[in-house]
Amino acid sequence: MRVTFPHMGTLWIVVKTLFEAIGQDVVVPPPITQKTIALGVRHSPEMACFPLKVNMGNFIEGLERGADTILMAGGSGPCRFGYYAQVQREILKDLGYSFNMIAVDPPDGDWRTFWARLRPLLGGKQPGWKEGLETALLVWEKLKALDDVHHLVLETRPFEKRSGAVTRCHDLFLREMAELRDRKAVRRLTAETRAEMSSLREAGKNPLRVAMLGEIYMCLEPAVNMHLEKLLGEMGVYVERTIYLSHWLRDHILADPRRILARRSFKKCASRYLDHFVGGHGWESVGKTVRYAREGFDGVVHLLPFTCGPEVIAQGILLRVSRDYDIPVLSLSMDEHSSETGLLTRLETFVDMLSQRRTGRRAELCT
Repeated sequence: MRVTFPHMGTLWIVVKTLFEAIGQDVVVPPPITQKTIALGVRHSPEMACFPLKVNMGNFIEGLERGADTILMAGGSGPCRFGYYAQVQREILKDLGYSFNMIAVDPPDGDWRTFWARLRPLLGGKQPGWKEGLETALLVWEKLKALDDVHHLVLETRPFEKRSGAVTRCHDLFLREMAELRDRKAVRRLTAETRAEMSSLREAGKNPLRVAMLGEIYMCLEPAVNMHLEKLLGEMGVYVERTIYLSHWLRDHILADPRRILARRSFKKCASRYLDHFVGGHGWESVGKTVRYAREGFDGVVHLLPFTCGPEVIAQGILLRVSRDYDIPVLSLSMDEHSSETGLLTRLETFVDMLSQRRTGRRAELCT
């Protein structure tokens, strides 16, 4: 069995670690490029979500590299993500590829079905409980380290002494993390990276604070959001991303009480505008925008794929939230036609406007 999967941020490091630990061959698809996107667009329905198209490009490139099994997440509810795997499977079969697709839905309490779908990935191997526990702990350690360091990158980049230094440090961390095989090495590399980040930081700045939220794939995959976090950070803006890979695991697999409380919090914040699940992260986008407005953030960037149902609902509601709480919201609906130049122009204008608002408020306080 040679397993491939879609890219989504640093997910490839976690999945690679997991399957190599259980003795499977892993075919990591090439990093997402314009070629990847073009392949996916060519073979996907025109009005399909942008993430589905990019995933298609990942799968084609993975299969061309010799993969015979595709791992894909599933889901349920109003979001079309729930049937990505079925659509992608039929398209790839029509293209003549021979493969097995394993679609894994969140357990939602049905652990028997969940483990039954994962069992083929073991390829007949039955690891002992000690080996299985060590693998799970290693994967969790890496996942936490990746998310924690990414958060540190966002905190540090607006304060960096030399432009690009934080990005170079993070890129090195990712390359080394992908090859580590024990938890002590993961903790050691994380500590070293934290120390290096601290040395890259200078004091005396008071950056704008912007929250980035929206559809999970658009937030986590820099190749499709055109490295938006990096662009804003190098403009001197502190970006707080609201979604991480570990959040999904805590929400859908671990049932972490802290995440349950966090979800109750954003639902309460959203209740004036939206009081029910609309699919994806639409409900979350509304509630967290209210929360960030109350916390005094300068603005919000809302990311969504073109035609995304849940986030289109949120987008309309955010117009009211922006007005009621006096917080600027920049909604970016993106697909294969989006332009880096157009994005940069909109971001520069948004940041200039936020800077002028802050300056104006300070002037009002001094008069």
